[in-house]
Amino acid sequence: MNIAVYLGANEGNDPALATAVQELGRWIGESGNRLIYGGSKTGLMGLLADSALGAGAEVIGVELEMFMDEDYQHTGLTELIVKPDFPQRKTEIIRRSEAFIAFPGGTGTLEEISEVMSLSSLKLTKAPCILYNLNGYYEPLRLQLQRMVEAGLSSPERQEGIHFASDLREIQNILAENAENC
Repeated sequence: MNIAVYLGANEGNDPALATAVQELGRWIGESGNRLIYGGSKTGLMGLLADSALGAGAEVIGVELEMFMDEDYQHTGLTELIVKPDFPQRKTEIIRRSEAFIAFPGGTGTLEEISEVMSLSSLKLTKAPCILYNLNGYYEPLRLQLQRMVEAGLSSPERQEGIHFASDLREIQNILAENAENC
């Protein structure tokens, strides 16, 4: 399965992030899946790619030209695709992926997973959209989605492809339950 992981190029200040992202990368490799991600060698992105590669995964990075100019790209990937702008980068990652995971990240991570959430809500993808709610990171977003339903601006049916997982085991279970859709 081609698994897109959205996450930051910074490491953050919680040591649990590095531990969890390396665990995720190792699992992707050991389970025979392929990682699709933003292509950076820095921060959580670099840790994820290195751990997936170390566990035998094929890793495809989709990097922006502007980051190539800054030398942020990971040079040890199975494949590196360079796109001129964010819309083309997002389209390429979505096109290549069969499942989507948002690891804790910044505004770029939130923006990218929001597009996938919209596609899922509109039933334009059957691929699972998972927010890795490590230590409650995405809890405010989960509550906002619930509020949308309570306010009559969304529905449980619109949100059924959007999942929250607090650890890797929950991610694995969600992916296994949705395997027939991928």
